[in-house]
Amino acid sequence: MRQNLERRFEQQQQQGIDLSPLLDVVFILLIFFIVTTVFVRESGVDVNKPQAVSTQELERNVIIIAITHHGEVMYDSNNIGVVGVRSTISQLIRQQSKPVVIQADKRVSTDLLVKVLDQAKIAGADHVSIATTGQ
Repeated sequence: MRQNLERRFEQQQQQGIDLSPLLDVVFILLIFFIVTTVFVRESGVDVNKPQAVSTQELERNVIIIAITHHGEVMYDSNNIGVVGVRSTISQLIRQQSKPVVIQADKRVSTDLLVKVLDQAKIAGADHVSIATTGQ
């Protein structure tokens, strides 16, 4: 009698579903999606961009430099100034070439915009664009 009870108990335990392989697969998928996600660093400031008819979408893996209407040159919420543009961009493109997008407020002087463009080109950026809004 006792032997029959032990067999039934063992059979009931063996009929359960083992979830550990399923958890392994879920964790592997989670790690895969975290590793392959592209993070875009925003400039950290709101800029009133000018409008343009020829506006087009750029890829997500870009370096964004913002110029506020006060004349501050920002990257990742830090005021780097015109002088810091070259060193910042050269460090960011050291491993992989990325396009540079300049978000300039529409009240920014052309002189300041050209200085930032020049610094980005001197730093080695192949593609430098100016961000605009579509009409």
